[in-house]
Amino acid sequence: MALASHKLTTTEPRLRPQMEPHGIAATSKLGRVQYTIRRSGAVSVLQTNRSRILGPLEGLKIVELAGTGPGPFAAMVLSDLGAEVVRVARSGGRTGGLSGYDAGLDLMNRSRSSIAVDLKNPKGPEVVLQLVERADALIEPYRPGVMERLGLGPEPCLGRNPRLVYARMTGWGQEGPYASKAGHDINYIALNGVLSLLGRAGEKPTPPFNLVGDFGGGAMFLTTGILAATLHARRTGEGQVVDVAMVDGSALLATVVHTLRAMGSGWGPRGTNLLDTGAPFYEVYETADGKYMSVGSIEPQFYRQLLEGLGLHDEVEELLSQQQDRSHWPTTKERFAAIFAERTRAEWDKEFETRDACVCPVLELDEAIGHPHMRMRETYAQHFGAMQPSPAPRFSATPPSIDAPPPRAAEHSHEILTSWGIPDADNLIAEGVVEQETNV
Repeated sequence: MALASHKLTTTEPRLRPQMEPHGIAATSKLGRVQYTIRRSGAVSVLQTNRSRILGPLEGLKIVELAGTGPGPFAAMVLSDLGAEVVRVARSGGRTGGLSGYDAGLDLMNRSRSSIAVDLKNPKGPEVVLQLVERADALIEPYRPGVMERLGLGPEPCLGRNPRLVYARMTGWGQEGPYASKAGHDINYIALNGVLSLLGRAGEKPTPPFNLVGDFGGGAMFLTTGILAATLHARRTGEGQVVDVAMVDGSALLATVVHTLRAMGSGWGPRGTNLLDTGAPFYEVYETADGKYMSVGSIEPQFYRQLLEGLGLHDEVEELLSQQQDRSHWPTTKERFAAIFAERTRAEWDKEFETRDACVCPVLELDEAIGHPHMRMRETYAQHFGAMQPSPAPRFSATPPSIDAPPPRAAEHSHEILTSWGIPDADNLIAEGVVEQETNV
């Protein structure tokens, strides 16, 4: 048994699944939707008992060639927002070298279906081209030239579908001396100067996980590029290639630094500036119990509340007058650090709970999930046996949703071929052009 399409959207993104002997059942907080997901043969079977509200991108069809990092994340965001995304995985289900990889817990692959195609088989690229004919956009994550060698470059794809948005996601971009070189997030933000901005004074640069290059500079610009080019295609009937490079996107994220430099405000050595822990009122301080508080009291009215919360009542006016005098920053920071070290994080949290001072505790992930604000907004929610961030942003009329658990590489191959109108599905699977998982 299989649905005509794998894509099903609930009216609420905030679902709380419960594991059941034969599958997963989930009910929305408001009780509007109930559905059961059961593994049956080769496909996931979803059943719902209510009509659905469509996400804002309902009707948008995207083919995603499987990669890692920014490509899957962008596809997840688009799928959460209602787009139908088909993930084209390599036959054999390669895991990208991750130890202990579990496809069913790869949360960035949630809410979409997956087909495994042997692109080295002479008939494999034709399967992808037929999917592309029926799609609005294609996401490809390979180094320049790979798609061309597979026969899936922009020319044949746009030849089949002139309205196609052909989105290329790389680190270095399609052109330039480094275009063919290997690299990772840390390399891209190193070469464009962004990494040099991150870290404390007198210390080496601190990589910000892979949030700046992969996700901020890559995935979000990939998402923006696809949506912008899709609007153009729908208005004009003209598709195009979108060259998304992490080295470009992450450079653009640092525009504020270039703004300050252009204004003559200057940007000093790493860790000595307003927003990079140079200022005592924009810093993280350790508490008596080895935990931390974040301080972002930039504006004078917030700085006043910080000073009063720290018990510096007799010095408020003097310290306010010195707030932007950088010569006072080191000594003021030392004083703040000593004061924060006198009490626990919980005590400081209580102190600033009713003060508008831009002061918050630094929570570990498990703590953050249980925080009252996160719980009320359901910023994190349990879906399909895994705690994960909920879709963002929020829409009043077309709420996004997490529709289905992350698929295995070849989980929906036959279903996709059939629902997308690709002929000879049975023969393609029998000949090994397309892989269909049978023990799901």
